[in-house]
This record gives sequence, C-alpha cells and structure tokens, in this order.
Amino acid sequence: MTITNSINNTVIHMTDSHLSLLKLLQLSSPTLPVGAFAYSQGLESAIESGFIKDSKALRVWLIDSLTLSLKNVDLPIFFRLYKAWENDDIETAMRWNQTLRAQRETSELRSEDHHLGLALARLLKDLDIAEAEILHKKGDLCFITLFTLAANKWNIEMEQAANGFIWSWLDNQIAAAIKLVPLGQTDGQKVLSDLLPEIPKIIEEGFAIGDDEIGASLPMTAILSSQHETQYSRLFRS
Repeated sequence: MTITNSINNTVIHMTDSHLSLLKLLQLSSPTLPVGAFAYSQGLESAIESGFIKDSKALRVWLIDSLTLSLKNVDLPIFFRLYKAWENDDIETAMRWNQTLRAQRETSELRSEDHHLGLALARLLKDLDIAEAEILHKKGDLCFITLFTLAANKWNIEMEQAANGFIWSWLDNQIAAAIKLVPLGQTDGQKVLSDLLPEIPKIIEEGFAIGDDEIGASLPMTAILSSQHETQYSRLFRS
C-alpha cells in the first residue's frame, strides 16, 4: 500500500515488513497477558541477599545472565525452535522444548517457564494459531517454544524475533529491579541503554553455538532461585 502526504507529497510505502514489526512489538510488549511481570528469575533473592544494591551491580548481574546463560542456552534453542516451526516439524520443536526445560535448574524456574508458555499458548490459540491449540493440550511447555511459534506464523524474521525476545527479558528484569532495589525510572533506563548495544553481539554468538555446545550453569542463580521459595517477604511469585 502506498500513501502520499497531501502537504509535502512525501510517499510512504507500507509493506509486509511493517506489519511484521508491529507484530513483534505486540509479542515483546510488557502488556502481553502471560504474567511475566509476576516473576523475577532469582533477582528478588539476589537483592534480598545483598548482591545487588545499585544500578552498577544490576548491570553486572544482567550482563552475566545474558552472556553466560541466555547466549548459551535460550538463544541457540530459540533458533532451532524457529527453524522447526518453519518446517512445520512439531516433533523436533517438542524435542527442543524438552531440552530447554531440562536446562532450568530449579522448580521455580521450571514452573515459571511452564506457566508463561501455557499462558502464551492460550493467547495464541485465541488468536487463531492452530498449532497453539495442540500445544495447549501438552504438558511441560516453555515460553520460547510458543514465542518462536508466534514469530514464525506472523512472518517475523528470525533474528529480529530474537532481538525482541532478549529485549523483552531485559525490560522485565529492569522493571523488577526498579521496584526491588529500588531504582529510579531514569536509572533503569540508563541500565537498559547501556546493555542494548550488547544484544546484537549476543545474538550473533548464540546463533553460532552448535548442538553439542548448548548448556550453561549459573550455580548462584540456582541457589538464589531456590531460596526465593522460603524468602520471608516477596513481591514476586515463586
């Protein structure tokens, strides 16, 4: 579709890529009704234990999570899931779903992933993605499994979908830290701005990881996630 501005005769060409971008914004939005805002992924325990007291410590925590965990686990499996959906190969998709689930080191992290995945399956089913109805009946879903399904069906290019996923994760972590540390909104945006340039590199390196190289362990995150279950006062779900 072509639109011409009547004031200065500027021509705008509306293409399918514009719709894909808008769909990616929808999929990555904090308002996506899956309940991601209810989880902190160990961040609440890290703050309670004194590991994160300011924006500088938060930045270190987040970059470690990005480079040591998401780059080596979530992103490589993200790309394989996207390719599986591209080939309409639900069997391979479910195999990678189980591989990803096995990488979640605590009951809390597995429960979070399952509940977010189930919520996204329900939403996508209501948005007429047929595969989501099949997945909704299965157990042990992972959020990325449904995220990549939506990205593929909505014609969002794989690399751009990965950018949206990482941005969404980072934005949710910073939103949690603003409440918990606490940080000011401006400090949170400064951390986000500092880390945004790291995302393309992390995605590129994650794409290059082979099947046998997938895997990572963050022992302190696992310990803190386990401790969160019995933490005296909590804002976030365990």
